[in-house]
Amino acid sequence: MTVRRVSGRKAVLVAGLVLAGSALAGCGHGSGLTSAVWHGSGVASPSPSPSPVPSATPTGGPAPFVGTASPVTADTVAHTWHSGCPVGPSQLSLLHLSYWGFDNAPHVGTMVVNKSVVPDVLKVFESLYRQRFPIRQMQPEDVYGGSDPASMAADNTSGFNCRNAVADGPPQWSVHAYGEAIDVNTVENPYVFGGQVLPAAGSAYRDRSKVRPGMAVKGGVLVRAFAAVGWQWGGRWSDGPDYQHFSKTGG
Repeated sequence: MTVRRVSGRKAVLVAGLVLAGSALAGCGHGSGLTSAVWHGSGVASPSPSPSPVPSATPTGGPAPFVGTASPVTADTVAHTWHSGCPVGPSQLSLLHLSYWGFDNAPHVGTMVVNKSVVPDVLKVFESLYRQRFPIRQMQPEDVYGGSDPASMAADNTSGFNCRNAVADGPPQWSVHAYGEAIDVNTVENPYVFGGQVLPAAGSAYRDRSKVRPGMAVKGGVLVRAFAAVGWQWGGRWSDGPDYQHFSKTGG
């Protein structure tokens, strides 16, 4: 969820992701790489296709963090993108990311973000995985037909969705519409807007003084991980804290 974006934001962002000295091909055409894979804290290297991360090593220990980035087409974002959006599918990447679940086991989720922020997102989720910060689930909002309320109610962690901000005043694009914002554990970290708690199940977490697993709190693992790459937290907003929301622009 998001309530605002930085004023003066360009309507279209054109950014290329450069990993291991090579540019990712925006639509998978030509001779560019079709995907890149990130192993731990090293440099991303080319991979022919994004492959899910194994949940465990052959010896039974947890698998190291692995993240992949691959091109997005209009079909990939059929429910979250439409003509007139501020960025096009070729400016987005589909990520496969390992994460630690509330069941105390490793999992692999998917997320769509702007190509320009892929290195940041990989670093953030590697840090969260390494510290075993629990995430409920991670799926693109296309799984929910592009419905942000449905995604929030499912306690889903997600990125891109071409939609307006949930805010008073004239319509304006959400930072999610640029693929430069991520919502994490939406039930544990609700959005408090105009006296409402969104999603409704987040009411149990409105009292932020009682810290429980998966919560975003000042100085906590989640907030620090995003701050380390220069992203800002919506929980700092005094006029309507959005505890689930992190963005590159601060909006």
